[in-house]
Amino acid sequence: MLATLLARGVRQEPPGPTPRRCRQPRLVQQCRRPEAALTHLPLPDSPPASLGCDAVGVPARFGFRLLGSMPRNGCVFADGQWWWWIVPAGSDLDLLWPLPAHYARGARVPGNSPRLIRGPDGASPYTPPIPLYLMACQLTGSAPKWPAKVGSAQGV
Repeated sequence: MLATLLARGVRQEPPGPTPRRCRQPRLVQQCRRPEAALTHLPLPDSPPASLGCDAVGVPARFGFRLLGSMPRNGCVFADGQWWWWIVPAGSDLDLLWPLPAHYARGARVPGNSPRLIRGPDGASPYTPPIPLYLMACQLTGSAPKWPAKVGSAQGV
């Protein structure tokens, strides 16, 4: 076959290098581990979390800016790499949180036992999810994405 190709003036190229797989970020690797590798964020007894709870995490480099930009904060946890805001369960409904933010259902998060660094500003352990989402989008340079049915006559 090679002789035929060479006779026609077509050169057979040697196969190129095998493509290398990119390493996944550490948080993605931790999230794919079994449930036992996740830590449940322990909320204080008061105020009660009657709506269930999830958590939204951002890399620590965004932590102080996000904390200072929010009109009201609920419980905030942190470890050396991630900061986590407690939000009502289901706050990811129809929202795609911008990367590198991470949404953790049931407030079960990867990491090295984040600790409570700030209690709630008011009578609720929750950070309002919509302002948190908008600020996370702003800090990461992402445009907020809403489903077409929200706020339209088609969604009625």
